[in-house]
Amino acid sequence: MKEYPLPQGVSPARGYSHVVVASGTTVYVAGQIALDATGKVTGNDIKTQAQQVFLNVRAALTAAGATFSDVVKMVTYVVDLDDAKLAAIREVRKGFLPPAGPPASTLVGVTRLAMEGLLIEVEVIAVID
Repeated sequence: MKEYPLPQGVSPARGYSHVVVASGTTVYVAGQIALDATGKVTGNDIKTQAQQVFLNVRAALTAAGATFSDVVKMVTYVVDLDDAKLAAIREVRKGFLPPAGPPASTLVGVTRLAMEGLLIEVEVIAVID
């Protein structure tokens, strides 16, 4: 069960929820990066890497019996974050997340990720009813 209360006095959320109250089985998905099934980095642009990252997140959720509809919290780390990268990430993300009840989300600009060439990493918490 999930509820999405709207906090008073806070600016409206755009593409995410400020608050998600959930009960059920909790699934923690470690940060997923743009590695394909063979362990190679996919692409050198943010859109290609974001697509792979969200595919990897979906595979991890599926392994736990969850879907993107079950995600209640998402943290995204982006190397050298700028408006163009943000727009590309939002475009890719929209193809995976449900339009109603998006997760509470945090986006962080970083200088580097765990491997050279990576531009984005996404971790999620899901709750299965």
